[in-house]
Amino acid sequence: MTRTRTAMLAALTLVAGASGTALAAHSASAGAAAPACTVDYKVQNDWGSGFTAAVTVTNNGAATSVWSLGWTYAGSQKVTNGWNAKVSQSGAAVTAANESYNGTLSTGGSASFGFQATYSGTNAVPAAFTLNGVTCNVDGGGPTDPTDPTDPTDPTDPPETGDRVDNPYEGAKVYVNPEWSAKAAAEPGGARVANQPTGVWLDRIAAINGVNGGMGLRDHLDEALAQKGSGELAVQLVIYNLPGRDCAALASNGELGPTEIDKYKTQYIDPIAAILADPKYAGLRIVTTVEIDSLPNLVTNVSGRPTATPNCDVMKANGNYQKGVGYALNKLGDIGNVYNYVDAGHHGWLGWDDNFGASADMFKTAATTEGATVGDVHGFIVNTANYSALKEDHFKITDSVNGTSVRQSKWVDWNRYTDELSYAQAMRDKLVSIGFDQSLGMLIDTSRNGWGGTARPTGPGATTTVDTYVNGGRYDRRIHLGNWCNQSGAGLGERPQAGPAAGIDAYVWMKPPGESDGASKEIENDEGKGFDRMCDPTYQGNARNGNSPSGALPDAPVSGHWFSAQFQELMKNAYPPLS
Repeated sequence: MTRTRTAMLAALTLVAGASGTALAAHSASAGAAAPACTVDYKVQNDWGSGFTAAVTVTNNGAATSVWSLGWTYAGSQKVTNGWNAKVSQSGAAVTAANESYNGTLSTGGSASFGFQATYSGTNAVPAAFTLNGVTCNVDGGGPTDPTDPTDPTDPTDPPETGDRVDNPYEGAKVYVNPEWSAKAAAEPGGARVANQPTGVWLDRIAAINGVNGGMGLRDHLDEALAQKGSGELAVQLVIYNLPGRDCAALASNGELGPTEIDKYKTQYIDPIAAILADPKYAGLRIVTTVEIDSLPNLVTNVSGRPTATPNCDVMKANGNYQKGVGYALNKLGDIGNVYNYVDAGHHGWLGWDDNFGASADMFKTAATTEGATVGDVHGFIVNTANYSALKEDHFKITDSVNGTSVRQSKWVDWNRYTDELSYAQAMRDKLVSIGFDQSLGMLIDTSRNGWGGTARPTGPGATTTVDTYVNGGRYDRRIHLGNWCNQSGAGLGERPQAGPAAGIDAYVWMKPPGESDGASKEIENDEGKGFDRMCDPTYQGNARNGNSPSGALPDAPVSGHWFSAQFQELMKNAYPPLS
C-alpha cells in the first residue's frame, strides 16, 4: 500500500549572531512568536523495503542565503539518492544542504527537495529536525497516514478501476506532456504540433520524482487526471533504466552498472509500481514501453557477430537484461490498468532471417523470467526513437529488376522487410505463434519517420539496376538503415492515432520530437550518458552501419535534451505535411 506520512515541525525563533551563525532566541515571549521555520516531511511512496520522501522547509524568519536541514533516523533507513538538495548520511544522521540554485530563502520563502531511501523493519518519521543547527520542535497535529483508504475520516473514495480493454488507445484521449508541449510551442511554428501526445521517459531513478525541479511521475499522473476529465485517457510511460543499458550505443548508456540488478528492482521498478498502483490513478489507462535498446542487443551484438561489443557479451552472460525486463513486466503487470508493451527493435535491426526468430525467442525468455508470464505483455512496440519509414510505397520486397531481387539491393541487403508496418505485422504473427496472446497489439513510433520535404520521391526509381530502382523510390533517405542518431533530412511522421492498421493498436510519438538522440561531441554530464561516434557528423561508420557516414546533424546536445535545430528540421520535413 502506498502510504503518506506527514511530520510538521516548527523551529524556535532564529536570530543572527555577530558571526552570522543562527542562534535560538531565549525570551519569555518566544513561545508566542511565530515559528522561524516549518518543515513538512512526507513519505510519498513506501513499498516495504524502501520509500521516497518529499521535504519542504519554509523560512518564517530573516532571509538567508544558505540552509542545511538535519535529522536522525531511529531505524535502519539509508538514503540512496536525492534531488534539489545535497543529501548525505553518516550513520543515522542525515543532512540536506541547499543546491547553488535554491540557497536563498526569503522571509516566508520555501525550498523543496526529495530523496529515496531503503529500510527494513519500521519506517518512522524522524522525531526532530534542525535548521542550520537549531532544533525544530514537533508541531503536533495531523494523522501520520492521512491518505490511508481505511481511515474513516478520509473525505474521498478511491476512483474505480476502468474496465480493461483490448486496445488502450481506442476511444481515449492520450496525455499531452506539458513540459514537452511548452518547449514545442516556444519554437517558431511549433504550436502546430505542441498539443500532440508524447511519451514520458523515466530514464533514471531521479526522474521518478522529477529532475532539477521538473515534473515527476506523480506530477504527470495528476496532470493526466486533469486532462482526462470524464472520458478515457491513456498516459504513455517509457521504462528505461536497465543495468548496463544499451550495451551497443554509448549515447544512451545509463546510470546503473551491468551488475546493479538489485538496485534496478528496489530503487527503480518498485517505486514506479508503488505509484502506479495508487488507487487515485486507477481510472487512467497506463501504457508502458518497457526497456528499449536492450533484448535485441543480446542477439545481434554479441560474440560470433561482426557487430559484437564487449559490453553486450557481459549483459548476455549475466542475464540482467532478461531479469530486469521480466521483473518489470511482473510488477507492472500486476496492476490492473497498466498495459505493458515490450520493445521489439525495428526492421532495420531485426528484419534479417538470423535476427528475427531469435529475437522473438529472446522476448519470450524475458517475458517468462522473474515471475513474469506472457500474460503480463499486452503488446510490443517497434521503431521507438528510430527513423524507419512507416510504409514504402514505391517498391516491394517481392519486386525484381532485370532478374535481380530487391532483397539484393544495397539498401535492403537481404532484409525480409522494407518498412515498419510490414515488419510490425510479421513480428506480431511470429510472437503469437510462439505463445503470446492472440489479441497481441503492436505500436509503431512515427514521431520521426515522415521523410517528407522536397526530397520525398513521388514514384519508383529508374529500373536501370535494382539499386537505382530502390534508391530512387525510397522515402527513407538515410545513408544506411543502421544510422540512428539525429538523422539529417528526417521529418515528423503520421500523427498519433488509434487502430490505424490490422494488428496495430496505435501510431504513437513515444520519442518526443526535438529531444536529442545523443551529443555530437563529448559533453560531460551527470546522467551516465557517453559519447557515441554515431552521433558525430564526421564519423565514417562501423560494422553496424556498413561503414557508412553517420548522417547525424551537427551541434547536438546530450540525449534527451532539447535540440531546436532538429525540431525545426522535423517540422520542415513532416509527412503528412504540417498545415
